[in-house]
Amino acid sequence: MKKAALAALAVLALAGCESTGMKLGGGTNNMVTGGAAGGSSQGENSQLEKCDSPVGTVSLVENQQAGWYTILRNEYRLPPTANLLRVLIQQSNCFVVVERSAAGMNAMTRERAMMDNGEMRKGSNFGKGQVVASDYGLTPEVTFSEDNAGGFGAALGGILGGRGGSAVAGVAASSKTREASAMLTLVDNRSGVQVSSSTGNASKTDWGGFGTLFGGAAGAGMGGYSNTSQGKVVSAAFVDAYNQMVQALRNYSAQSVKGQGLGGGGRLGVDGAAAPSQTSAPGAKTNVRMGMKQAQQRLNELGYDVGTPDGAAGPRTQNALRAFQQDQGLSVSGRLDQATMRQLSE
Repeated sequence: MKKAALAALAVLALAGCESTGMKLGGGTNNMVTGGAAGGSSQGENSQLEKCDSPVGTVSLVENQQAGWYTILRNEYRLPPTANLLRVLIQQSNCFVVVERSAAGMNAMTRERAMMDNGEMRKGSNFGKGQVVASDYGLTPEVTFSEDNAGGFGAALGGILGGRGGSAVAGVAASSKTREASAMLTLVDNRSGVQVSSSTGNASKTDWGGFGTLFGGAAGAGMGGYSNTSQGKVVSAAFVDAYNQMVQALRNYSAQSVKGQGLGGGGRLGVDGAAAPSQTSAPGAKTNVRMGMKQAQQRLNELGYDVGTPDGAAGPRTQNALRAFQQDQGLSVSGRLDQATMRQLSE
């Protein structure tokens, strides 16, 4: 009788733990839900970070050859992560999503081909010059982990003993803690500079055998990110990573390299090598001719105020030249030498 009562209590305990709350960055219930249209959203996750206005356009760059992608599609039967991230990003209103997938671009090309063939109605306006540029590229990555809880089931069965203990042990033995870690990398498409990178994680414990044992529907439906354990964990991990990224971007400050500027050689120079700003491409002119008045005009354009260009190398012009030379990593002389003329002419 005592064992039966203990068994009943244990089964009730397992019933309460059939699917434990999603654990993500210290929070719970962090899945992607609802929809979005333009700048409005419906039924979105209450914990999703939002922006008052978008900071630019973004396209999804999904590496379909990666190992994690193979697991996502072939083993877990989940849709592309781009589908999930499109909803997430638009609901946040932090970026405007632009189409760059192969299927989407093919559809756009097909419509333009139909217009070129004269099959479109008059005024359809599918001509050139309308595609919106992608300011940023967002690359997702995922890692997966699953831990079986069979050891706990065996121990619990040993304590209870009998058929009740065996049943409880069978339930717990089929339980799994599923974990996922997601990474998002944001790159400026014009310069190739990485703007932001963030990681997120989530875990979820499921008592997989419980539904089968008691006639429930646990484990049914492997459709996607909202109705499978693996999908929910991946979804939650991306919410965590995206929230981390948005929080960091709110305090964004562009990185700058003193002296050379970005791509000008950096501060970790190679011994004996000239900075890229002081070299020229093969076949390029090595000598540049520039008069002082022309140099003054160029300095004014770049924000180094020399006053009215007059062709005279007065103190104001010399100070401007020194400031420019220092910013470009050149020898600071205040004179209009060949290296300075070359840099001003670019």
